[in-house]
This record gives sequence, structure tokens and C-alpha cells, in this order.
Amino acid sequence: MDNILDTAKSWLTDFFDPAVKKEIEHLIANDKEELNDRFYKNMEFGTGGMRGVMGVGTNRINKYTLGKSTQGLSNYLNKVYKDEEIKVVIAFDCRHNSDTLARIVAEVFSANNIKVYLFSDLRTTPELSFAVRHLNCHAGIVLTASHNPPEYNGYKVYWTDGGQIVPPQDGAIVSEINSLAFEDIKFKANDSLIQVIDKEVDEAFISQSVAAGNFHAEGKDDFKIVFTSLHGTSITAIPEVLKRGGYENVTIIEEQAKPDGNFPTVKSPNPEEPEALSMAVKKAEEIGADMVVGTDPDSDRLGIAVRNLDGEMEIVNGNQAMVLMTKFLLEKRKEKGFKGNEFIATTIVSTPMMEAMAKAYGVEFKTALTGFKWIGKMIKDFPQSDFIGGGEESFGYMVGDFVRDKDAVTSTLLACEIASQAKANGSSFYKDLIQCYVDYGFYKEHLVSITKKGISGAEEIKQMLKDFKENPVESVAGSKVKWIEDYNTSIAKNVLTGEEKTIDIPKSNVLIYETEDGTRIAARPSGTEPKVKFYISTNTKLEKTEDYKKVAAELDNKVKSILAELNLA
Repeated sequence: MDNILDTAKSWLTDFFDPAVKKEIEHLIANDKEELNDRFYKNMEFGTGGMRGVMGVGTNRINKYTLGKSTQGLSNYLNKVYKDEEIKVVIAFDCRHNSDTLARIVAEVFSANNIKVYLFSDLRTTPELSFAVRHLNCHAGIVLTASHNPPEYNGYKVYWTDGGQIVPPQDGAIVSEINSLAFEDIKFKANDSLIQVIDKEVDEAFISQSVAAGNFHAEGKDDFKIVFTSLHGTSITAIPEVLKRGGYENVTIIEEQAKPDGNFPTVKSPNPEEPEALSMAVKKAEEIGADMVVGTDPDSDRLGIAVRNLDGEMEIVNGNQAMVLMTKFLLEKRKEKGFKGNEFIATTIVSTPMMEAMAKAYGVEFKTALTGFKWIGKMIKDFPQSDFIGGGEESFGYMVGDFVRDKDAVTSTLLACEIASQAKANGSSFYKDLIQCYVDYGFYKEHLVSITKKGISGAEEIKQMLKDFKENPVESVAGSKVKWIEDYNTSIAKNVLTGEEKTIDIPKSNVLIYETEDGTRIAARPSGTEPKVKFYISTNTKLEKTEDYKKVAAELDNKVKSILAELNLA
């Protein structure tokens, strides 16, 4: 506690703004608990960059914590590219303070003699990823906290390839940041190095999105879409992409179309949450729409609802959308003829169905840690390979490699192409998904996410994961555990035979149990939120589409029994 108080008092020097000092003095005198939470640690880079609650303190997002990160990144860039004109591009979303924080970040870069392209207004994260390579930049920054609550903001760093920073750059940059004092931040801008950008980059990005996502599907004139941007950035891109893709019957949820960091019409602006799409689903039922699409605030995740076998709108989960999108892209590539260097990718906590599908098409399957930066790294590490598409269970997908992060803009167009063509064929998005279950196995996934806030919450999460590891599960739903994959030690052990394998993926705090019948239970802490997540995947055969409802109910019951068994219900 003394260390926390000393850290807080270090922010009372004249380097810090008077309002900051006043707030800290108030906390020291009146609210020790809040003071502790704000100063007990530094903001850290997680799977999605640096993300947290805005406010004063080392454990908050503010001009000083972002300024220090930017100063460290500037120092690193100037060391690595000392003989070049260094360029970075910066975008920001609809969140409170995103525009002002983006300007501060731009000013720090410029003070370090780095050329800055700064978007004139809010833009999607996929456009930022695209812009890094389009403008031949050395790095990119987007100010966003994705789908987190209104009090959050964040800072994602992209490298020369348009992908998020990964080893070894991330470690080197973090070391540079940690070596600095706040007083080392250069806040005095060189305005001549800051160039505001907008329409030229927009046009290039939208054109590429349409080129990547449009497969000239039939039936567009008879296909109705309801779209919601959930108060976020996708309103700047998706309506135009759909229009250029040939979709005229698009109803936009006007109450959610205006960018607003308060996200006033939803509890959470996260398309993973059914409630977030409720307004759009209601409108779809009213007008007889075929599909609902909703995106999170920075437009890297998309939620989809389509008509099920009973004609009712049903939200498909991230695994289901990923499977059908990948199947469609594989089929289109197969028509052209495979060259033998293609691959698809997903993450270790996403559906195993992706691997089954890759085997069926004879293409390579790659798997990565959670976080799209690892899929982006695959594209960079294997330049001779051709990335078709891939995604993760948390409602993210990437079509090709012109964007190097999950991309709800292009994926929205792709989803509409799949559904429009299916309808024209006398099928549907939902029926095509069921056919995938017949062809590759019926996989059913479920996510349990437990929130634990603050210092005590972080300890609880640590203890839960420790217990999960030190008290191994021996069987799940009557099936013996066969493999225990410990990504902290990089060892996968067959507990029935004693065989051990090395896991060729960077170390991470993830533990996965796999049983003899292919059921998988994964546990990991969130890299961007105070949460611990448990992922359940189970599967069986689906002999024919007519059996779908019966077999789906059986798998649902199995998932329920697993949740009860693991005390996660």
C-alpha cells in the first residue's frame, strides 16, 4: 500500500495537469480503495492491445499512460528505422475521448520526428489495418476498446504488415515503454508532420472490401437485410459496401446509426450478446427480412441472425458463421482450382469443425492462440502460403489478407452473399449450415464468461485457473479425459498412455482438456477484460438434415450436463 501511495504522489509534480493533481489529492484524502485500484499496477498489453477504464492513474487510460506507450513506441521505431522517414497512421472510434486521445498520440509521434497520418473522423479498425500497408507505414494505432462498456477505451498497435504487434516486436516495445518515466514523454507537437486523411483511403478500402467479399451471388433484388452499427464506426463503411455489392434492400436501424460512446440503446455494444441485436431482430420480423447484421463499435466483430427451420430469426454464433463463411470461400476456391498452398486458420478455443473441413478440402489448417494478431502473424510468417479465410469463436472473421485483423466490413458482405445465393438456390443460410454438420460432423460450442473486477477479482481469476490445473478433470459427461494441453508449459499429455507432445504455439495461460469422444473444455483469462472464460465444445454425427432438431437437443443436454459437472451452470 505504501508503494501505491508513493506511485500516486509521483503524479503530483508540475509535469501533470492541475486537474489531475487535484483529483489525486482528493483520492489520497478520501478514497483509498479507488486510489489503490487506479495505481496498483500499470496498464498492460493483452491479446487486443492496451484496454481499460478511462481516468487518472497508472491503471487507467489517459493522456499519460497512452503518451508513455507512444513515447516508447516512438523510441523503438527511431532505433529500428533510424535511416528512414518513419510513418504511422492513426484511427479512432466513437468512444468518449477517442478523438482527443488520438490527437495527443499523433502529437507525441510528431514530437519524435515521426510522420503521422491522422484520420479526420472516426473509422473502422479494419480500415486502419488496411491503411498501414496502403500508406506504406511502419506502424498504425487505433484508439478503441472494441465492445467494452462506455467507461473503457484502448490502444491497439499495428506493425508494417498491417497486423497487430506480436513477438518479438511486442516485447521489445514493452521494454522500451517500461524503461521510461512519464516525464520522458514529448508532448510538444510538430504540426507540420501531422497530415489529416480521409476520402482517398476510404475509397481504396471500400473498393478492396467489395472486391474481396462480392461473389456475384444471385437473388440480391429479393434479399432483405437489416443492419445496425450499434452506435459505432461501421456506419462509415458497411452501407456503402453493401450498396456497391448490389444490395438495395437494406434497412438501417436509425436509433443505433448515430455514433455515440454511451451506447444508449444497448446494455453492451457487443454482437456476441443477443440483447445487442434485439432491436434489429424485431425490425427484421416486422418487415420480413432475410438477415440481420450488427457490428461492434470498432467494426471488427459481426453478429448475424437468419431465419431458422421454423422461419424465425435466430442469432448464429461466431463458430457457426465462421464455418459457413470458410466453407463458401473454400468452395469458390475449389471452382478455380486449388494450387496446393492454401490454408485456413482459427484459434485454439474455436470449433474443431474448422480442422475437419480443411481435411475434407485438402487444404492446410493452422491454429493459433486467441487473438487475431496470431492469425495475422501466420500470413506474415508463411508468405509462400495463400490465406483463404479464417476466424475465431468471438464473432470475428477475415476474408483473404488485404486486412490483417478481423474485419466485419468485408465479412458482412460475404455473409450476405452466402445467404442471398442460398435463398436463390431454394435453400437458406441456416440450411446450408446444417448441411455442413452432415458433411463434417455436428459440433456444438458454449462459452461461460465470469467477470471478476479489481485487485481481488484478478486474484480470484488466478486462483480459479490454478484450481482447474491442479485438480485435473478425469472425465466429462461419461467420457474419459485423454489429452491435457497446457499452453503455459507447451506440453500436451495423453493421460491414458503417458505420451507427451510439444505444443508449437507461444506460451499462454490456457488449459484444455480433451476426452475420448472429442469433447473439449478450455479455460483462459481474458486478455482485455477482468474475466475468466470457459469454452465447451462437444460433437456427434448428424446422418441427415431431417435429424437436426433431435440431435441438436441431445447436444444441448450434453452441454448442460457438462456445465453442471464443472460447477459452471
